[in-house]
Amino acid sequence: MNESALSCANCAVINCDTQDKSYPPFCLTTHLDPALRAQAIACYAEDDNRRIMQTAARVEYDGYLKWTRVQETMTFARRMGYQKIGIATCVGLIRETRTLAQLLREQGFSVYGAACKVGAVPKTELGIDPDCAQIGCNSCNPILQAKLLNREKTDLNIIMGLCVGHDILFTKYSDAPVTTLVTKDRVLGHNPAAALYTADSYYAKLRNPIEE
Repeated sequence: MNESALSCANCAVINCDTQDKSYPPFCLTTHLDPALRAQAIACYAEDDNRRIMQTAARVEYDGYLKWTRVQETMTFARRMGYQKIGIATCVGLIRETRTLAQLLREQGFSVYGAACKVGAVPKTELGIDPDCAQIGCNSCNPILQAKLLNREKTDLNIIMGLCVGHDILFTKYSDAPVTTLVTKDRVLGHNPAAALYTADSYYAKLRNPIEE
């Protein structure tokens, strides 16, 4: 592979974190345009960005190897002063969403949720191939989910298992900042990293050409 095409995705050193080794020849840190670095750093001077970064760092420090993602999310929201939490949920995770909503309310938050099938819009109405209706006639509706939560003026929105692509559209149209609590993986119990951990063994088939 051409060295100019290499990036952090090819790195096994991560000296940018540890600072105890040499950087690889293609390292983005050592080849970074100083102007681009300065532009990014300048963005953290914006009040909201700075508060999010500082709060996230403190939550990471205080909860390191102690708090679950649920605890981290609730602590982050409380420290940011967020009061109203929106949940954009897959209907397949409605039970988990009800539990999350209960936990959030017990911590003093108000909660408003919107499920993916809200509006009961047939897939064909959105120009989706009729074949897709074999696994459900109604379409997921991430844009409507976002608009409903926008209407409620939520302070933070949580994604609970939205499909690949639907999560993109929800985030695109959400007025409030968005965090993901559950990433959908129907095969691996919503633990997509398991496929990467076993890519050289049980999930070696991931190395096969993608079937279309």
